[in-house]
Amino acid sequence: MKRNTPVFFLISAFTCALTLLSACGGGDNSAQLRAQADSLNKKLAQTYRPGLGEFMMGIQIHHAKIWYAGKNQNWALANFEVGEIKETLEDVKQYCNDRPEVKSLPIIYPALDSLSSAIKAKNLQAFQKGFILLTKSCNDCHQTTHHEFNVIKTPETPPFTNQEFKGK
Repeated sequence: MKRNTPVFFLISAFTCALTLLSACGGGDNSAQLRAQADSLNKKLAQTYRPGLGEFMMGIQIHHAKIWYAGKNQNWALANFEVGEIKETLEDVKQYCNDRPEVKSLPIIYPALDSLSSAIKAKNLQAFQKGFILLTKSCNDCHQTTHHEFNVIKTPETPPFTNQEFKGK
């Protein structure tokens, strides 16, 4: 289990509390409490956590949705999707912090900030430039982390046919 996750801290606190309880007179059931704590630790260690690839697939979908939203000047949707990428990157930092690739994530933030500014200004030209910068930043990160075989580009087809990308 990763030692900096909130779940780890919760289990650690629970284990400490059980240890203190058993030391303060609960001697009869201390072995039982220890067994329960060990069982919980084992279950948590086996709990599914998404891997870096799952997070990156989500980012790729948001990337495409940003393009179609911005292209159709649906600024609310484009802004929402940028927020989704930022949120996913935070999840990557939390759940994949044992991966060396995570150290390269700062490459992406200036591009996201530039794109956010263009979206807030509702400026299509600046949006297109910002999107190109975002795409380049993704590829720069892939180069840096030795995933150069994973090349991101401006999408040619909407990722979903059941979503309207035109704004109101």
